[in-house]
Amino acid sequence: MHTLSEENYLKSIYRLSQKADEKITPTAIAESLGNNAASVVDMIRKLTEKQLIEYDKKKGVRLTPQGLKVAILIVRKHRLWEVFLLEKLGYHWDEIHDIAEELEHISAPTLADRLDKFLGFPEYDPHGDPIPKANGKLPKTYSVKLADVKTGTSCRVAAVRDTSSAFLQYLLKLNIGIGTQIQLFEIITFDQSLVISIDGGEKTTVSQKFGENILIS
Repeated sequence: MHTLSEENYLKSIYRLSQKADEKITPTAIAESLGNNAASVVDMIRKLTEKQLIEYDKKKGVRLTPQGLKVAILIVRKHRLWEVFLLEKLGYHWDEIHDIAEELEHISAPTLADRLDKFLGFPEYDPHGDPIPKANGKLPKTYSVKLADVKTGTSCRVAAVRDTSSAFLQYLLKLNIGIGTQIQLFEIITFDQSLVISIDGGEKTTVSQKFGENILIS
């Protein structure tokens, strides 16, 4: 058994490992979790002693095979719970993350597999993040940002990088969700804001930050 705090650290390290090839530093972990450096260093020591991670100042933090298995299961449960909350209980996509944060720590051995089967084996959560399979394999992960495509491109929203309530509520106001069609007409030189249309509607201008947080297919 692992403590809730240990599971959150393992999940954070896993997520950081998925985002970049750069080494994972204690500072990056602290920023990800909103914790102070001292508590991160202490947890790194504990997780190393439990052989869940390896830490080298030059190479950074890495999950061991055992740590990776634990982290993937937590992420899998979190994303499956998000699907359940949205599809079966009628929550909006800006409400589900915090609830799933609590549900992901339920340790019943067969829960994830039963939930996966009940939901029809979904490949992505409501924010477009891939749901790990029981064997740890991931469906295709989307990484191209709207801000990086060429003007004139027509694409569809595949995932969102920012899953904060504020951003998701903003997307709701714009009637943007997973699968929404977006066409990029112009990138304004002054501030890199984007002129887009949503599902073939009128042109609207959004910020560069918006474009950085939308992943497209």
